[in-house]
Amino acid sequence: DLAVHKLDLILSDRSIPTGLNVKAYSHELGESDLTFFGTPALCAQYEGSFPKFLDNAPVLLPVNNHVLRRSLDDWFDREGIIPKIVAEFDDSALLKAFGEAGAGFFPAPSAMRRQVETMYGVKAIGEVSDVSEHFFVISPERKLKHPAVVSVTETARSNLASINQSEQLL
Repeated sequence: DLAVHKLDLILSDRSIPTGLNVKAYSHELGESDLTFFGTPALCAQYEGSFPKFLDNAPVLLPVNNHVLRRSLDDWFDREGIIPKIVAEFDDSALLKAFGEAGAGFFPAPSAMRRQVETMYGVKAIGEVSDVSEHFFVISPERKLKHPAVVSVTETARSNLASINQSEQLL
């Protein structure tokens, strides 16, 4: 749809793959650290400090081929944590829905902390500052010119930077 100009932009958590035979360009919006979330009932079942209590705890994660998953797997290794992976998702909204149902602890961008807590009735249990999620606009334009695309991109960059800055102050 992007290639045939049915879409002006795609918001994504990854840049456009190399070798794809589509004339499109990735424009980075920014990045955010990750926060793990869980339902109050799930959190009550696990004691200890974050992140150690994730060891053998039920966790919901992105699928193996997702760049964020590789970073999380590396983080778990560095922390000496072996989570009980309950399910893997290619769709972050579905991952959060399962988290809302109490199926396991799950990561989401720290920049979305308040939104995730409000929408899904979960609470933040700890931040992973050395793993981050990136956000991109994918567009058929190398240099963004379309006024709506420029507006969306500038607003997203500004909001993401502002949220990250305010989260650092908390």
